[in-house]
Amino acid sequence: MSDTQLWKGAIIPASIVAVISLALGGLLRGRSGFFGGLLASITVIIFFSIHLLVARISRDLDPMVTMMLAMFSYFAKVIFMGVFLILITKFTDRSTVDRSSFAISSLLITMAWLAGEIRSFMKLRFQMPLPGEKN
Repeated sequence: MSDTQLWKGAIIPASIVAVISLALGGLLRGRSGFFGGLLASITVIIFFSIHLLVARISRDLDPMVTMMLAMFSYFAKVIFMGVFLILITKFTDRSTVDRSSFAISSLLITMAWLAGEIRSFMKLRFQMPLPGEKN
């Protein structure tokens, strides 16, 4: 399974939705909506790219080490995300970063990323030979 193909399959729909959310946020909420969408786009893409990077790094490791890395990366991302959201809330004004645009953009980009990743996985999965099949 190619991690690059999974990443490309996920980044394309996520980027399209990110651009649409930037445009809509800017049109509907002005500059703060644009910045909310921009911050959401960067956050979601980095968050999910780290997941694929950990999968690539741990590809040839022992399954227990892979699980440990996956759990560590998950908890680290959740903690960093919590700290990041607290910092955004405390240190930015609502007129700078629109919270609604950030939230809606984050959810839509996340759904696009996951749909793209699932679609790419299913394409890769269906090309793999089944056990016991002769090529």
